[in-house]
Amino acid sequence: MEQNRNRKDDTPKNGGKRPKGNIWTTLIITVAIVLILSSLFSAISSSHYTETTYSHFLNAMETGNLAEVEFQYDRVLYLTKEAAALPPAQQKACVTGLPAGNVMELAGKLDAMGVKVNQVITEDNSIIMMILSYVITFAIFFLLVRTVTKRFSGDGMMGMGASKAKVYMEKQTGVTFQDVAGQDEAKESLQEIIDFLHNPKKYTDIGAKLPKGALLVGSPGTGKTLLAKAVAGEANVPFFSISGSDFVEMFVGVGASRVRDLFQQAAKVAPCIVFIDEIDAVGRSRDNKFGSNTEQEQTLNQLLGEIDGFDSSKGIVCLAATNRPEILDKALLRPGRFDRRIIVDRPNLQGRLDTLKVHTRKIKLAEDVDLKKIAQATAGAVGADLANLVNEAALRAVRQGRKAVNQDDLLVSFEMVIAGTEKKNTVLTDTEKRLVAYHEVGHALIAALERHAQPVSKITIVPHTSGALGYTMQMPEEEKYLQTADELMTELRTLVGGRAAEQIVFGVQTTGASNDIQRATALARNMVSLYGMSDALGLMAPASVNHQYLEGQAYLDCSQETSALVDQEVKKLLERCYEDAKAILSSNRELLDEIAQYLLAKETISGDELMAYVHAKDKPTEDGPCADTEDFEE
Repeated sequence: MEQNRNRKDDTPKNGGKRPKGNIWTTLIITVAIVLILSSLFSAISSSHYTETTYSHFLNAMETGNLAEVEFQYDRVLYLTKEAAALPPAQQKACVTGLPAGNVMELAGKLDAMGVKVNQVITEDNSIIMMILSYVITFAIFFLLVRTVTKRFSGDGMMGMGASKAKVYMEKQTGVTFQDVAGQDEAKESLQEIIDFLHNPKKYTDIGAKLPKGALLVGSPGTGKTLLAKAVAGEANVPFFSISGSDFVEMFVGVGASRVRDLFQQAAKVAPCIVFIDEIDAVGRSRDNKFGSNTEQEQTLNQLLGEIDGFDSSKGIVCLAATNRPEILDKALLRPGRFDRRIIVDRPNLQGRLDTLKVHTRKIKLAEDVDLKKIAQATAGAVGADLANLVNEAALRAVRQGRKAVNQDDLLVSFEMVIAGTEKKNTVLTDTEKRLVAYHEVGHALIAALERHAQPVSKITIVPHTSGALGYTMQMPEEEKYLQTADELMTELRTLVGGRAAEQIVFGVQTTGASNDIQRATALARNMVSLYGMSDALGLMAPASVNHQYLEGQAYLDCSQETSALVDQEVKKLLERCYEDAKAILSSNRELLDEIAQYLLAKETISGDELMAYVHAKDKPTEDGPCADTEDFEE
């Protein structure tokens, strides 16, 4: 099935003939314009001449008062010497009729008298020229008026009401469900819609109806638009794609016109799929805060009416995507409009592994590549992040002059996404390097000695472009979906371990711990206000999270007294963890010094080298998973 992109059918429904009313309207408008322009031209032309009599012309000729003369078959234009003496802007010629038969005789007399004769026209071509000028002018204006009236009658004001939807077919999208990984639940829900479009009878036999719409909800980069394109590739039906912002214009009514045009196009080629990306741009909840009858409200009302109006048995499915479902109008989300809400969540470990396999399908990989380790290290990453990681690794392999991507390329690309590239020109003083080394070892040593800590994979004191003078990377051994209070406390102690090492060894406080303190404060506040892990507040949760799919922060919704109590509890929690971190490092001061000196010598050490020091000193270590504690230094 072939469909033209942006195809519009201009043929009317009355047997393929255009309405006569449109042609007559065009003719009337064109005649009116030509007559008005002719009148204006005549008025302007007559204002440049003074009508006189032929005797006045002869009198001026006999008295020698003529400066210039022009003969035009049946009339003569002349300029007297008084008028010629005036400035050019003030000169005004005279015009009078000319008797037939004496044109050449008068021209000869004037020439003998020394009067300038500009032009002598003895044949009357003025009528032919006038007819030609009128015909050409009429034709030009007829075409212009016809074009304008077609746009007004068909697409709204100069085409602004026309839909900007594109028709995507399978050959044009080039995406199928094989290109989408890590979203098995979403693919299953969409697969049922595709099967309904292909085999409607097995559903209608039991009385089932095709869902009118499905709303794809998820964080940016999780693959909502990619899933919609995959639906187009799998369904092999016309696929209309438009962004919600394309409906919104400055002029009231344009958005509603585009909605009507979009669904009119869809009805002509049903069965088909209509996809509206970022629907929150047009589907925002209505209120009377700024009055009513706005462009956005009219567009939303028209969209609601169109979704209600089409018959799902014809095979029109409306898909939409958003990362802000909480601001959508309730009337848009009710059953009968968008019957399904499909969550496109961040992929789990297996999903990330499958996504990496998809993105490395066309990448030449070396034998040492272990995608499972990369998937473990990228907890919380979305599909777009993984695609970027693989591409950066391929670019690094090309820069290094290799023909294939190895494991080191993937790991370095992952670190580059986290901390940026290495700053080779940044030179730290010896004191600064020692401060950074002890700071990073403070993080790593607490993670190595504490229960429920993630294993340390790398420690470096090489500055990076993100502003980090060094960082400690921890890699989880397994994926976890829940965290206990003990695990969160361990993460807090690890975060403040860098500042604790600075205080113990140097007795100073530096700006390098700013990012650690920010992250520790945010975690402690969540423990108090969201997770119910405070003795003073108990199970009370005075905060709520807005825009959860946009990395939304928690906002306190409580009295001032409760807010002050939350601040006090957060401060107590951080102080307790800070004292615990100082106690751990003080009791292992010798080990702290040894590892810091080793790090100063090598600048970058692995987690295995760290644990070799810990085991060599017979320090007790207890395994157990915990949260990610990558360190970013300002």
